[in-house]
This record gives sequence, C-alpha cells and structure tokens, in this order.
Amino acid sequence: MTDYILLGVAALLAGLIDAVVGGGGLIQVPALFSALPNTTPATLLGTNKLASVWGTAAAAHGYAKRFRVHWGAAVPAALSAFVLSFAGAYTVTHVSGDFFRKLLPLILLAVAIYTFRKKDFGKTHAPVHSGGAEKLVAVMIGGAIGFYDGFFGPGTGSFLVFLFVRFFGFDFLGASAVSKIVNVACNSSALLWFGYSGHLLWQLGLLMAICNVTGSLIGIRLAVKYGSGFVRILFLFVVTALIIKTGWDAFLK
Repeated sequence: MTDYILLGVAALLAGLIDAVVGGGGLIQVPALFSALPNTTPATLLGTNKLASVWGTAAAAHGYAKRFRVHWGAAVPAALSAFVLSFAGAYTVTHVSGDFFRKLLPLILLAVAIYTFRKKDFGKTHAPVHSGGAEKLVAVMIGGAIGFYDGFFGPGTGSFLVFLFVRFFGFDFLGASAVSKIVNVACNSSALLWFGYSGHLLWQLGLLMAICNVTGSLIGIRLAVKYGSGFVRILFLFVVTALIIKTGWDAFLK
C-alpha cells in the first residue's frame, strides 16, 4: 500500500511538471523502477506510458481551451511523431541505445546553455513559418522527436518545447501547448506497442493516470497564471535535472 501511495504522489508531481515543460518521466519512471524492482523494464515503461498519456492528453485539452493552439504546426508534427515513434520502438529491438545514452547529457547541456545565454529566448510569441514551410518543419521535428521517443525517450517533452521555441518562434507557453499535442501522439503510439506485447500493469497504470491528470491540471493553472517567464525558469530547472540524471546513468552508474 505504501508503494502505491508513493507512486501516486510521483505521478501527480510528474503530471504537474510534464504539463508545463515536459520531463515528468524524470520522476515517474525511477519511482516505478524503485517500487517494483522485480518487474520487467518493458512492463514498467508500458505502465508509465499508460499513466502519462492521460495526463498529457489532459494538458493538451487544457491548453486548447485557454489558448489559440498553433494547429498548423501541431497536427503535422503529431502525425509524423505517431508514425516515427513506432519506427523508433522497432529499431530499439535491433540496435543498442548506448550511443544515445552517452550523447544525451551533452545535447541537454547545449540546450541549457543556449537557453540561459539568450535571455529573451521564448519570451515573445512571433511565429516565423506559415503554409507549406510550417508543415514541412513540423513534420521534420515531429518525426525526429517521435523516433527518439520510441527509441530512447528521456527528455522528449523538453526537447519539443525547445525546438518549437527555437525553430518556430513560439514563446514558452505556446511551445508547451503544441508540444503536449505531439507528446500525446508519441505516447499513444508507444502505448499501442506495449499493449500489443502485453507489457502493461493496467490497474496500477490507471490509478497513476488519475494522479497524473490531477498534476497536469495543477501544472496548467500555474503556467497560465505565471506565464512564459515561469515556464522558462522551470524548463531550465528540469533540463538541469535531466543533465545530472542522464549524465550519471551514462558515465558514472
């Protein structure tokens, strides 16, 4: 019972962080591995997706109700992410992810330095693409991140936020809104794979989903209340935590 309570709290915090800037897996996945050490990793990852997809969907719906979501970028990116996430999941069964494991903390460090040095980065919403160019860039970003999410995964939400700010000119709040829609596609694709292969703890996953949705609703309220400046600060905090965690896993563990 204690483990279930701790997993519920972890899911709530993960949903809160994920709704704002992504990176909720930094909390939820280690909590699952710690509470259920004898369960196969694939089943724990599948259960994590079952919980997080509902929280991400709630966040996407919450943003759509409160903001004008840039659907011209969100839809093609989400469709591309859905397809390529399957390809990534298939690839990881044939190719080792060790290369990504060692490269990831270095990429995250570059993202953190870039964001920190550019003080106005993500503060104003000034889209730089439209029409066919917008759809092409969205498909490229959605496909690349979808494949990464299926193949490896950590930091997917944070990468999406960064890329939509950097290459579309969105502010952090607008980027978070679009990234949630793309993340729903990634998680749904992965969840289909895990469900088909039987790697799900349905009761635990649905219990954690309720907590994850609750955290997402809290996260949306915080993001709306405090704006892009708050999202930027939380983004840097989460990316820094991801650098420490992934660096430890890659080089010191």
